[in-house]
Amino acid sequence: MISLSGLRQFLDNLEEGILFLDQQRHVVAINEAASRMLGQNHDNILDKLCPSLFQGTACARNCGKRGHCTLMKNAIQGKKIQDLVVQRPDGTLIPLRMWAMVLPSDEQLAYCAVVLRDRTHEMQLEEAASDRLRLGGLVGHSGVMQNLFRQILRAAASEASILLTGESGSGKELVARALHENSSRAKGPYVRVHCAAFPEQLLEAELFGHARGAFTGAATAREGRFEAAHGGTLLLDEIGEVPMSVQVKLLRVLQEHEIERLGENQTRKVDVRIIAATHRDLPAMVSRGEFRADLYYRLRVLPLHVPALRERKEDIPLLVSSMLANMLTRHPGRDIQLSNEALDAFGAYSWPGNVRELVNALEYAMVHMDGTTILARHLPPEIQETSHLVANLQAGDTPAASVLVQRYYRAPAQQAGQEKETLMHALKETGGNKAAAAEKLGMSRTTLWKRLKQYGID
Repeated sequence: MISLSGLRQFLDNLEEGILFLDQQRHVVAINEAASRMLGQNHDNILDKLCPSLFQGTACARNCGKRGHCTLMKNAIQGKKIQDLVVQRPDGTLIPLRMWAMVLPSDEQLAYCAVVLRDRTHEMQLEEAASDRLRLGGLVGHSGVMQNLFRQILRAAASEASILLTGESGSGKELVARALHENSSRAKGPYVRVHCAAFPEQLLEAELFGHARGAFTGAATAREGRFEAAHGGTLLLDEIGEVPMSVQVKLLRVLQEHEIERLGENQTRKVDVRIIAATHRDLPAMVSRGEFRADLYYRLRVLPLHVPALRERKEDIPLLVSSMLANMLTRHPGRDIQLSNEALDAFGAYSWPGNVRELVNALEYAMVHMDGTTILARHLPPEIQETSHLVANLQAGDTPAASVLVQRYYRAPAQQAGQEKETLMHALKETGGNKAAAAEKLGMSRTTLWKRLKQYGID
């Protein structure tokens, strides 16, 4: 049996605030977290009516009108959570998430418990991600990218292992870098291992290091990537390609936080945050016995999915502007822009190679263009073919052609409006400062000026 002092110590170590109420809604007990959140001394809160602690909120008004705990009534009806902002005695505001719990009927000390959670950090993350156009090397204003930005910022605050999934070329490595740069380990090393690039024995030596003479050619001892990433982040790219024998050793590192160099018996402690990435279907591999189930669940404590480019085609104008700006740093004095027909072709294409293929398409166009504007005829053949298909379908007058036009061409028809909206949003955020807006959008000032002129934005 736990003692009363032990129970009090347990409650005072919780991150959530706890208020215990009697049937008249008076506070009969409170833990330290609740006192801290409400900005009042423990003794000043005892015996107070619960509504008086949340003055000015809808919860307190409803409670005062009806003479009973509306939060408790909501809990009984299944509406368990309520968000509100509370003003402390010193005037500061704190956002709280609140819910109630009915205690056993034979409990003599209290009738119910009200649980409080401080949402300050959560709201800061949401605000930081909201309407953000880029995060590290990632660019996008689509709904799926805004959601990904929020997930990255939340996951970066944790030390748990992360599994990144998504198609090849979708930007998983950029997500890993953003996770590292926004974490408490940002000042530590960031190390990436492409697991598919090494044969089995070399991969083991690459990850864990080796002693002198451990194998033919090992003339000196060498530390592995885990030791190199000590105090930082290690990205295990293409984790689905790791052989079973190495998977066992990876599992031990995740469990024990220590490694053994190849050819040694000495264990070495490592402090590394693991991010794994793959384009393969790991659950299917687990069911076929090709990937260890225990390692899979150790890696996917925080799963993040990186969307394919075809799922966020509204980001293409922003991506293109950012990519062209980066490419032009290698060609100072040039000013290259994308024509509307080329942008339409990009919007109609399905992008099996994702963002990486988009970069390659722009590189291809810069080689084949003969002026300052990229036209559809400068694009790779497979993108031109899609563009011609859409053009032919648009010229058709059959219902089937109309359906196909809608299927393949819905996104590009909206591109211009979405790009204009993005430009206006950037100008609004920078107070009309075009230089700052161009930097925010990842394009040159000249390109921004031409886009503003194109869309008639003053």
